[in-house]
Amino acid sequence: MTSPKVLIVQHVPWEKPGRILDNLEDLSLPATTVNIAKSKKAKLPDFEDLAGLVIMGGPMGATDFDQYPGLKNEAKLVRAAISVGKPVLGICLGHQIIATALGAKLSTNDSPEIGFAPIKSVAKHDYFSMWSKQLNVLHWHQDVVAVPEGGQLLAKSPGTPNQAFRFGSALGLQFHLEVSRPLLDEWLSEPAMTKGLKKANIAKMRDDFDEYNAQLQPLAEQVFSSFAARCSTYARTLKA
Repeated sequence: MTSPKVLIVQHVPWEKPGRILDNLEDLSLPATTVNIAKSKKAKLPDFEDLAGLVIMGGPMGATDFDQYPGLKNEAKLVRAAISVGKPVLGICLGHQIIATALGAKLSTNDSPEIGFAPIKSVAKHDYFSMWSKQLNVLHWHQDVVAVPEGGQLLAKSPGTPNQAFRFGSALGLQFHLEVSRPLLDEWLSEPAMTKGLKKANIAKMRDDFDEYNAQLQPLAEQVFSSFAARCSTYARTLKA
């Protein structure tokens, strides 16, 4: 067996793991990044060598299998990882892929939710413990997904009933705690991300990030360091 690693699945170049990768590196956990969305038969690391799975965001829908056949492979990876207790983390599209892989319904809101807006915590769990009932976070989505049967809802907002949930060893976040200021600036310079946004919207997002980051940074550290710790623990079981 090779050294245990965390598999990071990206769908577009700019939706990077950001703070997630920082926390994996803090624990010296190696990570491999792949993009398999358009691949019917993707070449992946040996499943037995994976200490964890991260699925990032992207502009496609979680069930757009005709155009992105690799999404079926991602769903299979999710189910396989959860079945043996491997840590799984999904962000935005990744959150939706986890939920739909477990049988939850996907739907589309009338308009996208882009920018900073509050979410409310509805339950506390070691995977996702907030220090206040309400927190302003970065949103960038239009699709929404239900909580799969047997899952635990952790956070919600008026337009998105499932903002965070857990199911077994998996945690899904509809919002973007992984985004640092440099990564946000990269997003806001990417035409695919800013299409339809006014300059005032873009400027407000930068200002809002500066205002809310003092609260978001500790929460991101708690969530992603906890995930990294669980991956590290799982990696030790693989070596045993």
